[in-house]
Amino acid sequence: MDITASMVKELRDMTACGMMECKKALMETDGNIDAAVDFLRERGLAKAEKKAGRIAAEGIVATYTHTDGSYIMAEINAETDFAAKSDVFKEFVNSVLLQIATNKPADIEALLAEKCINDPSMDMNEYVKQGIAKLGENMAVRRFVIIEKSANALVESYIHAGGKIGVLVELDCSVNSDTVKQAAKNVAMQVAAASPKFLDRSEISAEFIAKEREINRAAAIAEGKPEKIVDKMVDGRIEKYIKEICLVDQAYIIEPDINVTQYLTAVAKEVGAPISIKKFARFEKGEGIEKKEENFAEEVAKQIK
Repeated sequence: MDITASMVKELRDMTACGMMECKKALMETDGNIDAAVDFLRERGLAKAEKKAGRIAAEGIVATYTHTDGSYIMAEINAETDFAAKSDVFKEFVNSVLLQIATNKPADIEALLAEKCINDPSMDMNEYVKQGIAKLGENMAVRRFVIIEKSANALVESYIHAGGKIGVLVELDCSVNSDTVKQAAKNVAMQVAAASPKFLDRSEISAEFIAKEREINRAAAIAEGKPEKIVDKMVDGRIEKYIKEICLVDQAYIIEPDINVTQYLTAVAKEVGAPISIKKFARFEKGEGIEKKEENFAEEVAKQIK
């Protein structure tokens, strides 16, 4: 029996499965729509769309170094820590990292629209749905960053607590020695521990400072501080806050008496070449995702119904 485009569309609308999966199901069932639905359900594929509505806040932050010298970091989520440790999830993570490294997509939308390297018969959006079906719970590629190393640069990746936090740091230095590599690793650990928002003050917008000033001024007045000293107090608090959120100004975690800039200046003197931080990226698993808390008894009751 000939499988028409309209038949594939109808089955896809009913199951939310990929076009190739729907076509295969129809071919296996001689074009019988109801049987094709059962075929997909038996393989778990028809459940993927429903699972995709559930919150995925577990998972992993992973890094990958490609053969072309580029560095990839991605946060890929699952619903439970148990599933995130499975071979199915690990295989999915590795495939996604390779996909990103090979094609260098601009964003998540572009990534999901690409043809899957592992299986060119489907796009990455369909590949994710297939992975959801295999895993038995929702998962998603939440975010990624690509650093393509320049001539005098050194990139260091750091993963903390088995994928809870991931960091990429790019240093600029004409010397590529073990000392400089250790410095890059130390800075990456600094980023993981101290969670800076900016590299330096030049990245902070006037609007950001104005908002912080407004908040701190209101707080000082609420504390009952005299009006004549409020502005001076606010200046001090803003300066202190900037040192906490700018990487180069942060107290160095290994030697808190100096800041990160002073640490790198000392390393630069040791190796005989200037060192500067070009960029950094920090992902923390599940950061900003609101987890849904379920009552266990209610969850059991739902499943019984």
